[in-house]
Order: sequence, then structure tokens, then C-alpha cells
Amino acid sequence: MMLDSLEAYRPSETEPFMNERQREYFRKKLLAWKDDILKESRETLQHLQDENVNHPDLADRASSETDRAIELRARDRQRKLISKIDAALQRIEDGSYGFCEETGEPISLKRLDARPIATLSIEAQERHERRERVYRDD
Repeated sequence: MMLDSLEAYRPSETEPFMNERQREYFRKKLLAWKDDILKESRETLQHLQDENVNHPDLADRASSETDRAIELRARDRQRKLISKIDAALQRIEDGSYGFCEETGEPISLKRLDARPIATLSIEAQERHERRERVYRDD
């Protein structure tokens, strides 16, 4: 049911920005994304538990350890992503969702649809990345 309502409606520039329907659209999109990540996380955990067997062969053991490290890094990224999704859901609740935290301007619907956790408009994001590059080069 949830996917049907996501498929049927697309936010449009012709309606009031972040009206109730748009907020609900993004709320459902964020919740579906979070559910997918949690499901994947449970599968990873199950895989790690199943994989937790002794490998008599040194190469097998090393390969298993490498796989485990990669999966744990992926889990860490997923955990950070979930906290960004939760923060976006909170912004929907408090009414600040969809607005650039740097300029206060609306973030384009196209950008939000592609990256629903975005907190900066594309222009502010580009400025931010340029500044980061300058500092990194020093």
C-alpha cells in the first residue's frame, strides 16, 4: 500500500512548497528507505553470525576476516544514514524539512526526491564542497 501511494503521487513545483501532501510523500519515502536499511542490516548480522565458524585454512580465515571488516564498515555507514533519515523525519515534524539550513531557501523538489536527507540546496552544497577542497589542499 505504501509503495502504491509513493508511485501515484509526485511532488510538483506548481503546488505550495512542503504542503501536507509533499511532507507525507517525503515522510513515507524516508520511512521506506529506513525499513530497507534495517532489513539489510538484519541480513548482514545474520550472515556474520552464520559466517562465524572456524576456518582451518589460513587463506579462508583471512578472506573471512576481510569480508567481516567490509560488512562492519557498511553497517557503520548504514547506522550514520539511519541517523540522517531520523533527523530528516524530525525536520518534517518541526516544519524545517525541505529548506536549506544555510540560506533558508527551499531545496529543489528534484534534489529532495533524489536525496531526501539533503539539508543544503544544491548551490549551498557546492559552496560547502568548494570550501572543503580548499581546506583539504592546504
